Amino acid sequence: MRQLGNSSSHSGHRPKRFLPRIGITMGDPAGIGPEVVLKAVAEPEIRSACVPVIIGDAQLLAHTARTLDLQSGYDIVRKDEKLPEVLSEPVIFHLDNIGGFIEPGIESGIAGKAAAGYIEAAVELCAAGGIDAIATAPINKRALFLGGYSFPGHTEFLARLTGTEEYAMAFVAANLRIVLLSTHVPLAEAIRLVERDRIVKIINLAHRELIRWGIPRPRLAVAALNPHGAEGGLFGVEEASEIMPAIEACRRRPDEVNVQGPFSADTVFLRASRGEFDAVIACYHDQAMIPVKCLSFGEAVNVTMGLPFIRTSVDHGTAFDIAGKGLAEHSSMVAAIKLAADLSTQAGESCRAMEV
Repeated sequence: MRQLGNSSSHSGHRPKRFLPRIGITMGDPAGIGPEVVLKAVAEPEIRSACVPVIIGDAQLLAHTARTLDLQSGYDIVRKDEKLPEVLSEPVIFHLDNIGGFIEPGIESGIAGKAAAGYIEAAVELCAAGGIDAIATAPINKRALFLGGYSFPGHTEFLARLTGTEEYAMAFVAANLRIVLLSTHVPLAEAIRLVERDRIVKIINLAHRELIRWGIPRPRLAVAALNPHGAEGGLFGVEEASEIMPAIEACRRRPDEVNVQGPFSADTVFLRASRGEFDAVIACYHDQAMIPVKCLSFGEAVNVTMGLPFIRTSVDHGTAFDIAGKGLAEHSSMVAAIKLAADLSTQAGESCRAMEV
């Protein structure tokens, strides 16, 4: 790998980009992140969709490439340098932040701290206008905790880094979009979070974000919490007491948000996958993930709504059991990078300035 110096000063007026720059974080260095990132960036469909900026450790990536016989040899920009104004080939934004030995498949605070550093660097690059969107490889939540970070995942970490108060996790597949009302919380707590004001915020956020993605009048559906939509109160009260009032409040807005429901969760995702709705609001994590992974396993993309930039991610974890073995499937990483490029183009904007 070759070190690439800064070829020109940062003037604040970059030449027009024909392809968006997508920052791709390496993820947990002990997981499959380095492997799937290298495999994805080597794909012609990625190189034709964007200019990849891999944010990670150049030495570990080089070792991964040698061990697994993957394409590498990309130029390097170090953290204290700026990305060149003109960039047409993939580069590695090298942090040199791995503070000890990394063994594939073993969770550690060293790996978790390094993975957090890649996320922080990606946000800084977005804030500086060096990249147009972010696609993230998987992190391990316990390793992140061992590294000194108390976030349950990317979504909450990115929200804190950007000062974002209204945000949501969403999943996008070829024929299905789902927005989650809650994420990684116990099911009992997720049920408590099905309340009017929270639902109103998520519906309005989904409405705004889908417009930003190029859907002028999004058709939203809200999944019911209880079986059969509670059957008029026989199986629960949340639909009548919380979900329906939230839907009505959104429909009464001046811009008349196009939202319907609550619909029984055993059919609404299928209806959306057949084109009846542009997105479904799901009441809790597994209510969303079961249809996503049944219909589009390995191809779905995690998107964080509400951030000041586009952020996508894979729909799988660090897969420590196969890390370093060359067995990792990279289709979700490819899908995440391509969606980041597409959404950043649809939005018609680079990362907006923010304080970090």
